[in-house]
Amino acid sequence: MDDKWNHKIFSVNEESFSSVALEVFRFQYANNPVYNSYVQALGIDPGKIHMVYDIPFLPIRFFKTHRVRTTLFEPAAVFESSGTTGLNTSRHEIKDTAIYRESCQIAFQRIYGAIKDWCVIGLLPSYLERKNSSLIYMVNEMIGESDCPESGFYLDEYAELKKVLIALESRKQKTLLIGVTFGLLDFAEQFQLPLQHTVVMETGGMKGRRKEMIREEVHNKLKKTFSVSSIHSEYGMTELLSQAYSKGDGIFKCPPWMKVFVREEDDPLNLQKWVNNSAQNEKRGVINVIDLANIWSCSFIATEDAGRVFKDGSFEVQGRVDNSDIRGCNLLIA
Repeated sequence: MDDKWNHKIFSVNEESFSSVALEVFRFQYANNPVYNSYVQALGIDPGKIHMVYDIPFLPIRFFKTHRVRTTLFEPAAVFESSGTTGLNTSRHEIKDTAIYRESCQIAFQRIYGAIKDWCVIGLLPSYLERKNSSLIYMVNEMIGESDCPESGFYLDEYAELKKVLIALESRKQKTLLIGVTFGLLDFAEQFQLPLQHTVVMETGGMKGRRKEMIREEVHNKLKKTFSVSSIHSEYGMTELLSQAYSKGDGIFKCPPWMKVFVREEDDPLNLQKWVNNSAQNEKRGVINVIDLANIWSCSFIATEDAGRVFKDGSFEVQGRVDNSDIRGCNLLIA
């Protein structure tokens, strides 16, 4: 991994974020053919980009149709999305997996402390059934960092999982139970288990296995079953190398090298800005993400998630935007 970029990305703070993001924009415009072509298709002069709000965001769907790479390289890994139909999945080519490991480790540690102190239990059946999942890679790395012998993945061994959790609770072992939503719900329906020393973290997704439920409904059901005050969440995706975490109520916080904005749905190139001395505490729209850890792909991603962003930088995801069409996108899709 390039030590220059590694240092810049993970030492960034609130004061330096904008300057580093603009430097990354110039680097990716010069070295990423897909992003360069997209910016040109929009008729945007990169020499006039002087603020973060002016940076063009690449529609996330390009990861389904193009090789989104900054510089030429043979990937050390390729992360792939699951896809709802098995067709047209996103592919994220990773130049060096070390930057993903560092991003995951530091982001988790900032909120929860050292991974080695946790027992990490992965309840991710749908992801274990396929290869090249970035989530499986992340959790597997966390399991490897953990000093707890019970750390590991559980597919459908719910009875065994119950025994393990009871044993960990009896030892007052700090435990992370991270699971896809339908897996946690399936387990919760079979076993009512009070957890005092375990963080229950859902990663979203029913993957067609259960009827869709709103977040509050899912969280209330899990809180009641496990007798916990809150359900934590992780916001990540194949196209990003960083994660945001929520310690409850679906409000996510980003690591310093990741920022979330919202754009106008009817004007995709217009990011909503905070006005000085404005009493408004939130902005609503479609989520754009700057992830500086995406240095070797594209750090400026226009997602298809709807949400709201608060003045302190935290955000909430409120659903998906159906049939979203981002201006300029069709100029490059082949």
